[in-house]
Amino acid sequence: MSSEAIPELGARLTDRGLEVGVYAPSATLVELCLFREGVEERHSLLPGRIHHRIFTDVAVGTPYGFRAHGPWLPDHGLRLNPNKLLMDPYARAISGEVIWDQSLMPGRANHSDEQDAIDSAPFMPRSIVIDSAFEWTDDHRPMVKPEDRVLYELHVKGFSALNPDVPPELRGTYAGLAAPASREYLKSLGITSVSLLPIQQFATEPALAIRGVKNYWGYSTMGFFAPHAAYAADQTPGAQVREFKAMVDAFHADGIEVILDVVYNHTCEGPANGPSLMFRGFGERDFYKMTDSGTYTDTTGCGNTFDLGKLPNTQLVIDSLRYWVTDMHVDGFRFDLATSLIRTGQYVDHSAPFLEAIRSDDVLRHVALIAEPWDLGPDGYQVGRFPAPWLEWNDRYRDALRSYWLNPSSVAIPPAELGWRMTGSQDIYSNRSPISSVNFLTAHDGFTLADLTAYNWKHNDANGEDNRDGTNNNLSWNHGVEGPTADADINTRRSETANALLASLLLSIGTPMLTMGDEHGRTQDGNNNAYCQDNQLSWLTWIDGDDSGRLELTQKLLRLRRETPALRRNAFFDGKPDDSDTSTDVSWLRTDGTSMTSDDWNSGEHRTLVMAISGRITETSTTTTDAALIIALNRSDANETLHIPVTTASYELVISTAEKVAAGVRINRSIQLPPRSVSVLRKVE
Repeated sequence: MSSEAIPELGARLTDRGLEVGVYAPSATLVELCLFREGVEERHSLLPGRIHHRIFTDVAVGTPYGFRAHGPWLPDHGLRLNPNKLLMDPYARAISGEVIWDQSLMPGRANHSDEQDAIDSAPFMPRSIVIDSAFEWTDDHRPMVKPEDRVLYELHVKGFSALNPDVPPELRGTYAGLAAPASREYLKSLGITSVSLLPIQQFATEPALAIRGVKNYWGYSTMGFFAPHAAYAADQTPGAQVREFKAMVDAFHADGIEVILDVVYNHTCEGPANGPSLMFRGFGERDFYKMTDSGTYTDTTGCGNTFDLGKLPNTQLVIDSLRYWVTDMHVDGFRFDLATSLIRTGQYVDHSAPFLEAIRSDDVLRHVALIAEPWDLGPDGYQVGRFPAPWLEWNDRYRDALRSYWLNPSSVAIPPAELGWRMTGSQDIYSNRSPISSVNFLTAHDGFTLADLTAYNWKHNDANGEDNRDGTNNNLSWNHGVEGPTADADINTRRSETANALLASLLLSIGTPMLTMGDEHGRTQDGNNNAYCQDNQLSWLTWIDGDDSGRLELTQKLLRLRRETPALRRNAFFDGKPDDSDTSTDVSWLRTDGTSMTSDDWNSGEHRTLVMAISGRITETSTTTTDAALIIALNRSDANETLHIPVTTASYELVISTAEKVAAGVRINRSIQLPPRSVSVLRKVE
């Protein structure tokens, strides 16, 4: 071994050997632990804020970890204990799972203020030395324009676990997601971007392990650089890196972006009385937000908050993001509880080091950046306040659409609120662009689309928490019956409402996001917090759950969106004509064909909303002098007659969400709008 210049952080094979660097400013000594032929070898690193050394005799695939010596001052955020094997925070691959045992705790059982002497290595995963070489088919990324993006949130395992067209040995893996059957389905659906639930190495929390269930969603990060090993078909340690790259390569060949849901706001180490798995063992006060008295600040609800107010931690996250883009070729990120990433001390800071680092980074500022713009801390709700070019999950969109379609008419939101949401939420993003709004109805967290219209109350008993978890925030009136029913009329009404919700989403201006299986009528039997349901309750069943034709409807809507530039705007409507047009870019109509009044806009009793959009119908058409599209929403339980404004144009019904209503009908003066439906009329050129 040699003691040359300080290497980069982590353990990386280079021409000089295995270069090892660990940031641990509170440690007096850090040891590299190599596991060869079942024997642990301990090698001291050169001390400093970054402990480092270069080793010349380490092969690819070698398991390793670290042990840190230093102060034992629990009240001051220092629990360094060399009896605890620690993961490399920069590990590119991790093998094995955490086996929950008292030995993982830095302190003794019932005496946590005293250092524990039991070795945790038998219960810990191993970091793995990898060969990063990979032959990419094509280094070019999909050229998806931001205004064309359609997100599809999916779970790597749950998407293909039950797909009969994927080879059994590949189901539920990166290779299964990259299989031709998986990719052909996604292409046929019409999405542009897969948004993967967390695939960074994560751990199952002790409370779940005790109940015999697993963390399914993955929001409990253990390795910021490592693809989750359990999702690899090839279980050879380190093979998950190549398999993940092959998956990305396959998606890129089909022109589909890969966006990762990343969790940097907290880690799997939990609160102060949690285990020493990585950061806690190197000196928790250097990594987690803590008060002067040594207690944890928790804005995540998960026991700890990773402190990006400290520049070395910001650098770690930036290094991780750059690695996923440059080495793993992903196309963007959705940041879980993003507000926690922009706190300086306890306060939200829009000049936070994390935001500034991304803004100035030549790689990261050019990828998709999507914020979940809230956390549990003070002033945590930051919708509309992340800077360009950030996109944001827009929960006000979700709540408005649900309220319009699901609430009884007597308490429905006024049309004005729905109008703002369906045109890109200009009242929220006035200094940005409509595409800043990620419009969604459902996500992994909450009811599925089918369950929105079938359940008022959560049914989370399978989670083992006596149905206390999750929130009862559904707005559905469920047509008088909770859950499954043999009543054909109720089932039809539910299906119609779900179809109308889906159409409203895909016809709205902004960046739409679909959730895996909503196009199939997927149900979770009313479970709105299926975070620990790694089973058929959460997996995609590949069977239409309600025989509604929703998959075909989804495909038609996305095809219409692709073909209609007016639905993919990157600028807000202004209600004015352009230079070559005498009609406004958007107008709002009553069913009698006249313009809506201020009273109409503010009436919660208004049961129809008609949006007329001018512009180009197709990429090759010219600007029209009449509305290119008329989108009519009828939330009532009765037919409504829409009178087309006096015009020389003819219109064609291109989409109706109502069952047994055929498209292709020519309309000159009026059309019947079926109950609980969305109708789309396109000008005939």
